[in-house]
Amino acid sequence: MEGLMTPRKTDLNNSSRKIKDNAADWHNLILKWETYNDAGFSIANKIVNIKLNHKSNQTRQEPSDGDDDDDDFTAHRGKATLEYNKELEQHCTELLNFLNKMIKLVLKMEKLCATMKGINDLDTYHYGETGRQIPLFHTWPTKYFYTISVELLEMYKKELQLKSLIVQEIAHTSSCNLMMVQLSSWLYQPYIEEKATLLVESMLLETGHRVL
Repeated sequence: MEGLMTPRKTDLNNSSRKIKDNAADWHNLILKWETYNDAGFSIANKIVNIKLNHKSNQTRQEPSDGDDDDDDFTAHRGKATLEYNKELEQHCTELLNFLNKMIKLVLKMEKLCATMKGINDLDTYHYGETGRQIPLFHTWPTKYFYTISVELLEMYKKELQLKSLIVQEIAHTSSCNLMMVQLSSWLYQPYIEEKATLLVESMLLETGHRVL
């Protein structure tokens, strides 16, 4: 029976370098996500305000039964509706653009996971399921970096699905309460757990990007 191959020093250096780069990439991608999330919330808030103002104006401007200016009212309402639709469409397009940027971030997160899986598989090939005796950095086994990457990816994939749904529905929602729920969900990101930040900071600390 052949023994396990001893990995070359260059292989070990490549693995540690890639893991360290991945940790920094996770940090940067999440920072970008938060920037896009804040910008997207601002636009979603504008969409809701436009819809609420338009709804309120329609209610106030309804002509009474004895109103003789029906033609003027109809012309005014038509112009207001045209402006409303144009402004609403513009902001919906802006929100969709930010969603597309967030989709690209998640695709990059998937690539980080794929890279970590490759490193972990290589580690398992050389050392078995128990992994190397001496860790690449301080205390973490190689597999833990992959486990954390998968956990983070699942959070952001679920959050992306929620945001996609909000983008599809927010311009067509007539219920004020539902619009408030959509705004709140976008802002507070229920699928991204608080520990996500802790996980990334722990990776940065383990790989030497952060110091105690």
